[in-house]
Amino acid sequence: MAVSNKVTTIAIDNTTSKKPEYSRLFVTFNLALNIALSISIILLNKSVYTHYHFPNMTLTLVHFLFTTAGMVVCRLLGVFVVKPLPLASMLPISLTFCGFVVITNLSLQSNTVGTYQIMKALTTPCVMIIQGVFYSKTFSAKVQMTLIPIGVGVFLNSYFDLKFNIVGIVFALAGVLVTSLYQVWVNEKQAEFSCNAMQLLYYQAPLSATCLAIIIPFFEPIFASGGIFGTPWTLESIGLICATGVVAFAINVSIFWIIGNTSPLTYNMMGHCKFCLTLLGGYVMFRDPIQWSQFIGIVIVFIGILAYSQFRMSEQKAEKKLKEQQQQKLTSPTQDPKSLDDLLQHTNSPRSTDDEEMLPRKVEQI
Repeated sequence: MAVSNKVTTIAIDNTTSKKPEYSRLFVTFNLALNIALSISIILLNKSVYTHYHFPNMTLTLVHFLFTTAGMVVCRLLGVFVVKPLPLASMLPISLTFCGFVVITNLSLQSNTVGTYQIMKALTTPCVMIIQGVFYSKTFSAKVQMTLIPIGVGVFLNSYFDLKFNIVGIVFALAGVLVTSLYQVWVNEKQAEFSCNAMQLLYYQAPLSATCLAIIIPFFEPIFASGGIFGTPWTLESIGLICATGVVAFAINVSIFWIIGNTSPLTYNMMGHCKFCLTLLGGYVMFRDPIQWSQFIGIVIVFIGILAYSQFRMSEQKAEKKLKEQQQQKLTSPTQDPKSLDDLLQHTNSPRSTDDEEMLPRKVEQI
């Protein structure tokens, strides 16, 4: 009985700590949904900025207020169960998000769009470095090589608008570092506390909203003209701003789910894909000017993303097979049933002093 109990305990521990697995189709659907939502909110935000000149960081605050409200509604509807998490551990995620918002705006103000996009592409290798150095994550040579066509493609899309200055480069590099930390921590905290995307976002959204509310007065007007309380907003503008908040809630949940169930690197690859689709969408829908080098760059980026997807899927198959083999070893006895029966019969039969001394050691080994 002692032997079977020990084996059963191992099996239970292994199954309870197992992370839920989703089908490839479901993951692909979530990636496509995130891309569609991201393009939608780009168009909505562009309308808010163009037609109503709503302050940028204040709009981000509105988005996180809507996300907070959405998480409360989902909790009341039983979509997820609140899991107690230490606020001290949630604070770094919230602070890095606020840093990402502030520094990104400063980078855009100090750099051209081309320079901003080139520097933003450094987020992908930065994520790999942080995960490799601080979290012992490894990436195959094939996956690392996919960064080359993606980097070349982004460069072809942006090189014509490159202008460098010291202040702009400092802000851009700081933005890369903070953004990378935010994405890595979103992934690591879900694994560390064994929580899902909604359980983590339930804490992070209100904390981020609070941090933004504190720092916004230093960067944007509040009661002056152009500020949220200094401008008479129409019902139409309020409705459009609320629409961006609803879409932002869906995007935030999607981002946390993707990073938690795939990886920060996969989310970065999807970001490059969104960038290319946005350029193509602007050309098709608004006839935004686009050069042949940009078309070539978009194709090269998509080739790199497809190669990354193919390599990652093959690696995940191998990892899944290895985990299954390890699980089989943990859930099955190390000796065959015949050997166990012989041992149990041996324990019920008369034995010498030497046998009594050796028996506990055999049981412990089993």
